[in-house]
Amino acid sequence: MLLLSTCTFCALSLPAWGQTETGNVSTGANQSNAEIVVTATRRAQALQDVPMSINVATGEQIERLKIFDVKDVQQLAPGLELRNDNGRANSATLRGVTFDPDQGTGPAVDLYFNEVPIDAQTAFTAIYDIDQIEVLRGPQGGLRGRTAPSGAITIRTRRPNLSSIEGYVQGTATEDAGYNVQGGVSLPLITDKLAIRASMLVDGNRLNQVRNIVRGDRSRSRTESARLSVAFQPVEGFDINVMYQYLNADNRLYPQVFGPGNPVIGNPAVGLDDRYTLAEGRSRFINNSHLVTVNAKYDFGPVTLDFIGGHQETKLTQYGESDPGNAIHSYAPTQITRSPYNVDSAELRLLSNNDGFFNWSIGGTYSKQTGNVTVDSPLDYIPSVPGVPVPVAPIFPLTGLISIPVSAETYSLAGSIRLQPTDQLTFEAAGRYSVISSKQFATISIPGAGTFPIVDFEKKSHPFTGSATLTYEPTSDLTVYAAYGRSFRAPTAGVGIPQNVSQDLAISKAERSNTYEIGLKTAFFDRRLSLDIAAFYQKFDNFISRFTGIATDQGTNIDFNGDGIPDGVFVGPPDGTVDTNADYNYNGDATVKGVEATISGRPMDNWDVSISASYVKARYDNAVLPCNTVDPVTGQSVIVPNPAFGGVNNVSYCQRDSRLADVPDFSLTANSEFRFGTGPVQPFIRGLITYRPSVFSERQQFRFPHRELINLFVGVRGEENKWEVSAFVRNLLNQNKITNISFNNATITGDNVLGGAGVIFDSGYRTVNLTNPREFGLSGTFKF
Repeated sequence: MLLLSTCTFCALSLPAWGQTETGNVSTGANQSNAEIVVTATRRAQALQDVPMSINVATGEQIERLKIFDVKDVQQLAPGLELRNDNGRANSATLRGVTFDPDQGTGPAVDLYFNEVPIDAQTAFTAIYDIDQIEVLRGPQGGLRGRTAPSGAITIRTRRPNLSSIEGYVQGTATEDAGYNVQGGVSLPLITDKLAIRASMLVDGNRLNQVRNIVRGDRSRSRTESARLSVAFQPVEGFDINVMYQYLNADNRLYPQVFGPGNPVIGNPAVGLDDRYTLAEGRSRFINNSHLVTVNAKYDFGPVTLDFIGGHQETKLTQYGESDPGNAIHSYAPTQITRSPYNVDSAELRLLSNNDGFFNWSIGGTYSKQTGNVTVDSPLDYIPSVPGVPVPVAPIFPLTGLISIPVSAETYSLAGSIRLQPTDQLTFEAAGRYSVISSKQFATISIPGAGTFPIVDFEKKSHPFTGSATLTYEPTSDLTVYAAYGRSFRAPTAGVGIPQNVSQDLAISKAERSNTYEIGLKTAFFDRRLSLDIAAFYQKFDNFISRFTGIATDQGTNIDFNGDGIPDGVFVGPPDGTVDTNADYNYNGDATVKGVEATISGRPMDNWDVSISASYVKARYDNAVLPCNTVDPVTGQSVIVPNPAFGGVNNVSYCQRDSRLADVPDFSLTANSEFRFGTGPVQPFIRGLITYRPSVFSERQQFRFPHRELINLFVGVRGEENKWEVSAFVRNLLNQNKITNISFNNATITGDNVLGGAGVIFDSGYRTVNLTNPREFGLSGTFKF
């Protein structure tokens, strides 16, 4: 499958495309004499020859479609969803399988920056000076250092030009105070031997466009980044590329609310189109990151030695209010999380350079992650009595300090073989043996009460993962393949879970999956059109997922220090009251099956078109999972007392055959460009459409509406693509569609001074995320 923009020659997926002469070659816009080359199998290959379902976005496509954030790549790949609903946790969904970075597991969709594994919180930010992004569909675990069940996204930056000075500058502004200025320049210091490339970015926008009517503020974001790359080729066959990147992203993302409000406490009705919040506290998320990547190889003739190394130091500082609906006025409990992400990784491979029947590779990887996550968690005592809509006495402030030291190491040995008995038939296999060690320990310190353990977990896993493919090319216009992949994700502990909950909620099991895929890639209509299609089946044992906002009964909140006020220390079995809402990792067997297809090409010399579709059915197999149940009288979450794997009933459990993620089975993207004339200045019009049907979420008990998002671009470009000026509109139809919604109204639970269940203060609002409103903009690019 191809990920194609409307601005360049669509679907250069076949070697034959490079032989087809087309119009408007003088603009250089259509790459009519080039192939798309990918590194999905860790070696450069034409996309047509790779036995894998892949989407590709080139740097030129990214610039022309004004893709300023990695998450916007989802507009070009059906079935891919990249989201950030709360300003902090970035999540990725592919082939119906989602991942929440708070799980603490390996991701379902792995991320690589210049082939170095990185975390989603650093990758899913503003992007610039990119050479290519590849979306690899299906299990990854044989050819790369980390194993992921659904796929990988590889991001490759532009490297220095060793022979000439070159660069670009691009500026964009929108009506909603959005701006993006970026550029890069390559300077050869010693021709053909040593060069540097410097690039930079300044980006700002209003994020979800939410206005805080209490604080007189609004959501906004600013990202600043700079990158320096060095390329060194002292002798033929020896190639070193080193990159350093600094990035600082400051997101002030207020949670949007809507609903009838609560007139008793003065909360007015708020509609979806208002884009309001009443939160009194801060919602700010700061990402400060340093990243170094090293790519080096030496060609010895018969073999090549390849090294990839990376060092990442990221500090995430996050402020999130626990009362987003303002259920209690003049009260803003804020959780502060400090998350250092320090990772070192290295990979060394030796691979053969044979042109004939047999090729091979062997290598090893090592990675280590360290850091000490700390959380200032509000545990305030809120004096309350039933029927009174406000606290009956001043709130007693209490903050628990959660400490989560992080230590994880992975070693792996890997090998691959490639057999080509004929020009038409190729067999490839790769295997990886890993040793994954993880230590997860968390404590909570409560003033006046002491320090209490939340979880203590240490585990060493020894998985074997890999892949095998059989490729047959009966003609130069047709490639068919069959593939197998095996993935693994290690068990994890819920280090941020509440105190005094059962073991099944604290520690998950290991996850394994097996995937089978068949596909074909072909060209027709005199090679003006191409078709890529793949079908797959994947079986998960103990699929790990994240269940958020689960109503939890922690037992009895006791007065530990004898001052007459409960201290937030819980003991004993559940007592029938909901004490908090919490997030848990949990396992359940699942099955994923689907079909992905793209048809694309150039029906006419001045018209490019691409249509991609994905149908994926990802479901649990009769799994018993944490869930929320609602009291029909009060409308609030309650705990249903049913057996729970020998543990106490801290939460409700439901038996599910539901979706693994709140995404529809079907999705579609389409893009097209039409060019006018063949002169030195060429007008064009291009469009990008993404379609997502409605889908019902059992977790949220809500039907998400269908979405048809259209981006339209009109402009002119100069000869040989040296410059371009365009006007554009995003979300042409101005659709305000819900993309995420809370299960219940935003509430705060008070402490009943008369005894019994806690008193619930209801804001009258649900928190929600919407598609961004229609936005107009202007952009200009100049290359030299």
